[in-house]
Amino acid sequence: MQDQEKTQEQTEQAEQAKSEQEQPAQAQAESGATENDAQSAASPSLEEKLVAAEAKANEMQDAYLRAKADGENTRRRAQDDIAKAHKFAIENFAEALVPVKDSLEMALKLDTPSVESLKEGVEMTLKQLSSAFERNRLLEIDPMPGEKLDPMKHQAISMVQAEQEANTIVNVLQKGYMIADRLLRPALVTVAQ
Repeated sequence: MQDQEKTQEQTEQAEQAKSEQEQPAQAQAESGATENDAQSAASPSLEEKLVAAEAKANEMQDAYLRAKADGENTRRRAQDDIAKAHKFAIENFAEALVPVKDSLEMALKLDTPSVESLKEGVEMTLKQLSSAFERNRLLEIDPMPGEKLDPMKHQAISMVQAEQEANTIVNVLQKGYMIADRLLRPALVTVAQ
């Protein structure tokens, strides 16, 4: 019996210690609950956060669509500009050649031209044509005899015996032309063996 009394006494003591431990935890839980209530009242609810996120997503989608449309408009404008540039690229050159054609037509209208007037007219027309070429950066390639052969600008038609260094130009058969830095037609030349 004494053993039973001891165990019962120990059980009561353990329950009392347990209840003492539970009281602070319960008080903490209650104070935590009031803190959570205060936090939830201060911070937005999940529904409010969802509404705000949806509004932000709609705003971002609108900005994306506007940027995409702006990019498409810019691309379309650039394509139009390129198409116009291709279409009218020769316009300046054509404007420069019209006076040359006018001069040639005037020469043909003369009933009895003299050789000297024809020669003078042809020289003036050639000056007009050369000026038109120069304004539009159409440059002559007219190498001098003795110059080194440049395969980027000259085309060797034949090799001849000559008293000059090998692979140098002996004679120019036809002038070449370049537009800006691009070869339009190479100069046809004969070169020394």
